[in-house]
Formats: sequence, C-alpha cells, structure tokens
Amino acid sequence: MASFSTSARVLPVLSLHPKRNLSIITSSPSSVHFSNTHLHSLKIRHKSLGLSSFEPGGFVVCSASNNYFSVDEQMKEKQSSEEPYEVKNSMWNWRGYSIRYQYSGSTGPALVLVHGFGANSDHWRKNIMVLAKSHRVYSIDLIGYGYSDKPNPRDFFDKPFYTFETWASQLNDFCKDVVKDQAFFICNSIGVGLQAAVMEPEICRGMILLNISLRMLHIKKQPWYGRPLIRSFQNLLRNTAAGKLFYKMVATSESVRNILCQCYNDTSQVTEELVEKILQPGLETGAADVFLEFICYSGGPLPEELLPQVKCPVLIAWGDKDPWEPIELGRAYGNFDSVEDFIVLPNVGHCPQDEAPHLVNPLVESFVTRHATPPASVSAASLYSSN
Repeated sequence: MASFSTSARVLPVLSLHPKRNLSIITSSPSSVHFSNTHLHSLKIRHKSLGLSSFEPGGFVVCSASNNYFSVDEQMKEKQSSEEPYEVKNSMWNWRGYSIRYQYSGSTGPALVLVHGFGANSDHWRKNIMVLAKSHRVYSIDLIGYGYSDKPNPRDFFDKPFYTFETWASQLNDFCKDVVKDQAFFICNSIGVGLQAAVMEPEICRGMILLNISLRMLHIKKQPWYGRPLIRSFQNLLRNTAAGKLFYKMVATSESVRNILCQCYNDTSQVTEELVEKILQPGLETGAADVFLEFICYSGGPLPEELLPQVKCPVLIAWGDKDPWEPIELGRAYGNFDSVEDFIVLPNVGHCPQDEAPHLVNPLVESFVTRHATPPASVSAASLYSSN
C-alpha cells in the first residue's frame, strides 16, 4: 500500500498492481487516476496536492502545493538534481573477440542495458548514472556494434553470424563472466534479451522491452509472392557494390541526424553529441558489412514466438509516436501471460531511454524493486561460483 503524504494527513492510495486501472479514493474533493500504469497518465486535479516524485517500488510522494504540474516537469527536475555516478569503460574477451562495455554502481540488483540496431552502449548515457545510485548497471556493445569487434560475416561462409542467437549467447555469457550474477535486462528495439532469457532462463530475473521491433520484414510476415523480391533486394545489397554505396550515403552526420529526427518525437533531443555517438563507431572497419548483413537478416525468432517461452516477468513500454514500430500493432504483445504490463509512453518515439529518460529511469527502478527478491530455489552464488 502506497500513500500520499501532505502536511495535514496521509491519504491512502491503492497499491500499484500490473494490468489494473487504479483510482485513489479520498475524503477530499480531489481526483487522481492511474491509467494502466504507475508512471504515465497520472492526473492530479486538486490545488492542495503536489506531486514530488516517483519513487522505486511504484510509490508517489506528495506535498502541499497550489500549482498544477506534470509528471514530465517533476521528473526532469529530479533528474537534474541527482549527483552523477562515474561511468567506466572496459573491454571483455568473448570467444576471442573484444567487447566494449560500460558500468557504474556498486550495490543493488544488476541491470544489463542492451541497445538496438545501429546503436551502442552510449545510447544509455542518460540512464546509467541515474540507475547506478541503487543498482549495478552494465551497458554492452553487441558484437558488430559500437566499439566491439566487427568480424566479417563472410568469414562464416553460409552460416549467419549476426543473429539473435549469437547476441543472446553473448549477453548470457556476459552475465556469467563479467556481472557474475543474475540480471535484469533492459532492451531497446531488437530485444535480444528475449532470446537470451529463453536460452538460459536461470540468468534473467526480469525484462523491460522498450519499443521492441515488430520485425515486419521477417520472411514469415511477407506474402509468398513478395518473398522473391525481398531476397533479390537483399542479395543486391549484400553481394554488389550497391550495398557499400548505400551505406556510404547513410554513414554521414547529416543522414544520421535525419534518421534520428524521424524516430524521435522530440527532435530537440537529437543533439550533436547523440549524432556523433551513433555515427563514429559506424565509421570503423567492418561496420558496413555488419550493417548490410543485419538488414538482410529476415529470419530468426519473432517476439510473438519468444514471449510464450519466457519464464521471467516482462514489462513492455512503448513510445506512442514511434513511426517505425506502430503502437497499434505492438499492443498485442501485452496479451501474453509473461507480460505483466504494457505501458504507453506519451509523445515519445522509438528510443524512449534517450528521448525521455525522465520516464524510463523511474519505470526501471519501480519494476526492479518489485522483482528484486530472488526465488528461494535459485542461488546466484551457485550459478556463478565457478567463474
């Protein structure tokens, strides 16, 4: 049970339970409503109450106030006042490849932040320091991206290398070798954490998926008559000079900025810093081959195939202004038993963790707090004592 605390009294608040619309009933003429979440769509219409912040565990703190205000304003103020934690860079040897990761924080549950297609661990730069106040936070560059090694996919002959299975194995091994503990996976876009949780369910304690890819170009989602055309286009990109020319056009500051402005609803968040963070690793040797290989990858598991197999709790949050992954289609993922809640992030695009960290960071804290106590049957020490 949470509560509103004012100078006059403490008002009871219903506990924030997943998949329920919650209303606060008080003796005063106020109206407060939680719409399917403990984060967004919080409305306060009483001039004697003021929202101070969201706290881990899904609670809210209120104080006397004569002003109306929004969640966004309050969370931005809170984040700007938080003391930064140092973020360190390191390299990890995985199967002979050099993998870059970042980390911060020394106590609390472990979090592993996993970027999406074309990005890298710097895409979590607005989240790591904040979450590190009460968690051990890791952000990893998937192999082929960021400053991790980029082996040539042609070196593996006819066997695809840049697949969900490869990245899932990398993520699980990272938890065993570096984190040395179970972890919560926080994933944007391609959602590698789903595959990792299915392959080794004892590692993932819970997962947040931010605007997970619908994979509309997957071979299973294409009509039979369109599949030959898709294969021809993929072969053109992968096996001719057209692919490298296409990548050369994409890998420029102007192009990266334009692409980001498409998928960010608040384009003021598309800063020169962000453009450089995304662009620079993409100029490294091998980046073009990885890019072309993955956009030609139309196989592998779909989210709707993995979600029924996941044993850990899953929370899905979706920016409702995502032009690439329409929320109207994404809502269907909220119907799976493993998904405890589907949260709409209003006026946010495809990368909520960077565009709206003031919404995502408290959401992560609340989810992790709810699920931080490990099951009695699972011993992290026994899982990783040999490493």
